[in-house]
Amino acid sequence: MSAPASLHCLVNPHPGVPGLVTLPEGGWRRARAAITAWPGHAPAPPTGLPGLAAALGLAALHWKDEGRRAGPEAVGGAEALGAAYAVKRLLSAELARRGVARAAEAPELESGRLAEATRGITLASGPEAGFALAVAWGARRFHARCVALLPAGSPAAWREALAGQGAEVLECPGGPAGERCAVRDAARRAEAGGWLFLSDHSWPGQTEAARDVMQGCRLVAEEAFSGLPAPPSHVFVSGGSGALAAAVAVEARRLGGTAPRLVVVEAEGEGQQPEGLMREAAHSWTGHSRAGRGEAGESTSLLAWGELERAAFACLAVPPEAVAGARRSLSAGIDGAIRSGERGAAVMAGLLLAVRDPAARSALGLDAGSRVLAFGADAPFAGVAAG
Repeated sequence: MSAPASLHCLVNPHPGVPGLVTLPEGGWRRARAAITAWPGHAPAPPTGLPGLAAALGLAALHWKDEGRRAGPEAVGGAEALGAAYAVKRLLSAELARRGVARAAEAPELESGRLAEATRGITLASGPEAGFALAVAWGARRFHARCVALLPAGSPAAWREALAGQGAEVLECPGGPAGERCAVRDAARRAEAGGWLFLSDHSWPGQTEAARDVMQGCRLVAEEAFSGLPAPPSHVFVSGGSGALAAAVAVEARRLGGTAPRLVVVEAEGEGQQPEGLMREAAHSWTGHSRAGRGEAGESTSLLAWGELERAAFACLAVPPEAVAGARRSLSAGIDGAIRSGERGAAVMAGLLLAVRDPAARSALGLDAGSRVLAFGADAPFAGVAAG
């Protein structure tokens, strides 16, 4: 479909159920049981926004705000639960490999009984600061060392937040031609340092930790769906690596009946270039894929794209000025102020632009009967503004 310059909308020509199982149910049950048993864990249900829904001509709008999660679990946004679970799994496996403990579980790790051993293990993450913050929180919880590998010139507020969780912040070198640090650059730096690398991205040979993160993200999705008065017709979620979006897609299928239309939203990169999943969709859905079916480019998680290539109904790309405007709208919302990070603001920007553009609204099937669930995935960094 054609779209105005302010909104790029790409609809999946072949939406449906993926042929491969990305997140097995056995792994999900183990992750759910472990995370919900953590001391202090409590669900963070979605918030109804009836005033905004009426203003946009929708039947209902609910916002899954990770900033409302209670206690330390609010650190790092939607991936915090999955990141901490993956940290626990990595530490347990490493302790077993070293002959320290055969199958250490979270209570034993958290108690500090194995702290002498875990302090000798370094976890590394990067270059995305929000996910690195979630890893740092998990490492601190289980008494391990953490290194955050950030691109050169990252905001001081990011560094301060990471240092506050006990992480050592190092600069991540980019590509040989001066490219900005990418996730595989961070992984190579971690390997050179002898550190265990953890990311929500996945690629051949680097899948199991990312799968654990995604299983944890399913709990965030389950909380959202179970907290709604009626199943949604549409779900708007951020893109990025695709870990959260894929987890949401898997949980949406468990609702039964007609699955909601999953709309993945990305903020445009420099020069209005598509990023992340939008770039992957532009290659795959238009018949010009650079990779085989179920594969992904370097900016997107292999596991996530294996799910989203069929499960996503559409991808939206929104300009930076729209993201900044949506963030201001959320903070001064008619249903009460909502603090949002960059990804959550991009999701809201995508929804606002889509409902106000006739072509996009029609293509996505948004109307007066639509019940929308939107994921504000990230806990905002204090002092890092989007405009």
